[in-house]
Amino acid sequence: MNNNSPSKKIWNRFKRNKLAFGGLVFILLLMLVGILGYLIIPDQTPFANTMHLQLSNKKPGRSFEFLIISRNDNIKQVNFFEKMLNGQEVNFKSVPITSYRKQDGKVYAREYIGDDEQAEEEVYPLVSGENRYTQTFYLGTDIYGRDLLSRLVLGIRVSLSVGLMAVLISLFIGVSLGAVAGYFGGKTDAGISWFMNVIWSLPSLLLVIAISFALGKGFWQIFIAVGLSTWVDVARLVRGQVMALKEVEFVEASKALGFSTSRTIAKHILPNIAGPILVVASANFASAILLETGLSFLGFGAQPPMPSWGSMIKEHYGYIIMDAAYLAVLPGLAIMLTVYAFNLLAIGLRDAFDVKGQNVSV
Repeated sequence: MNNNSPSKKIWNRFKRNKLAFGGLVFILLLMLVGILGYLIIPDQTPFANTMHLQLSNKKPGRSFEFLIISRNDNIKQVNFFEKMLNGQEVNFKSVPITSYRKQDGKVYAREYIGDDEQAEEEVYPLVSGENRYTQTFYLGTDIYGRDLLSRLVLGIRVSLSVGLMAVLISLFIGVSLGAVAGYFGGKTDAGISWFMNVIWSLPSLLLVIAISFALGKGFWQIFIAVGLSTWVDVARLVRGQVMALKEVEFVEASKALGFSTSRTIAKHILPNIAGPILVVASANFASAILLETGLSFLGFGAQPPMPSWGSMIKEHYGYIIMDAAYLAVLPGLAIMLTVYAFNLLAIGLRDAFDVKGQNVSV
């Protein structure tokens, strides 16, 4: 790449903003962890939904010994990529124990029922192969005895995928309507601008809830609902930029050569406003994550057992005034850091593309 090329200059300006570059690195790390997902978490079952109610609300760092009491050889073992995407169901059932001994071909163990209580010793069948294992819950367990670290990691996938799809939807609608309004002007501009102002006047969260009511609860519906509520920012920006550029010489030359309107917009105008669009898209990514977590907290977002940071806060916010505040604080901290990273990225892009004086809000 030529050191004097515009793209190289933009990249150099971006790198000089240490906070923005750090935000980009943090986002890339989140993406890597989210993609690896099930391959790196302790609970590799689908949605990390292995429950041990005896282990509810255990502190971070606790380790427990488990006894395998039965096996199911009919569970299909998936390949590497299926496991990375959807996890692997376990082929055994286990219980946490506090003591273990073998005698006369049988297993005698005490099931864990609490730190201050001791269960009666019970007889369990001796299963083939290794029948014990130890698991450490590095961030503790939630109210259902599920591994909190595993569910936090899988929550990255929910937030980033909703943000990405919502931004793509908002870009498609916003760029299309904004370009048409700005290029044609007149009644077309007036009609589209009226529609944008109507959507702009509605609170985003209420609009998303209304769309969710219409589409129903679910993961894919959230993509559409959040995307339909964040396109106005893009449309307003594109409209203003197109209105400013449609009178410049290279656009007039395109018209004089007989190029179609769609080619003029797509090939000559939009590439020249890509910088401001990227800035708004980065800011909308953060807004989409906040909207998704708010919806999940209210019960309209990702449905159980799918792990979502918003639903994790909903399940545990009552523990903030107790000795297990971390159950709600950790997903809240994950939301805060992710949104902050995207806002830093948007500010860095704004400075790199030198669009401070334009109508771009971050």
